[in-house]
Order: sequence, then structure tokens, then C-alpha cells
Amino acid sequence: MGRSPPRFMAGVYARQLMETYTPDQISARLAVLRQEHRELDQRIERMAANGEDELEAKRLKRDKLRLKDCIARLEDMQIPDEPA
Repeated sequence: MGRSPPRFMAGVYARQLMETYTPDQISARLAVLRQEHRELDQRIERMAANGEDELEAKRLKRDKLRLKDCIARLEDMQIPDEPA
């Protein structure tokens, strides 16, 4: 099975996204990232159940963690800063 490039945003793009797009667009992007995270989770579970390639499973787990980090950063950016 060939390795496809990750479809999620890296952390650098998260800041640019917040500066460039509306809150609604960011919410839509979060929905897409969450769906990709769920799909990766299901794929990893299927691979584990079938005893498939462990190296591929580890790569998918790393991708899933990157997605989770990106989702968390975007969620944090949606919370308004509190005045000091």
C-alpha cells in the first residue's frame, strides 16, 4: 500500500488560517479535520484487528496525533483572549 501525503494542516497553517478565514470557515475546517481523525482511527482499528502492517499502523497513528494537535490548536484559537 503506497503512502499518501497527509491531508491535514500543519501547525504553521493554523495561525495563517485564523488570520485569513472567518470563524465559520475555521469551524468547517475543524469538522473536516475531525472526520479525517475518525477515519484514521477506524482504519487503525481495522489494521490491528486484521494483523496488517505494523509500520503502516505506526505511521497512521503519527498522522492521527498530528491531526489531533492541529484540531486542538484551531479550537484554542477560537476561544477569545481574556483581557488582563
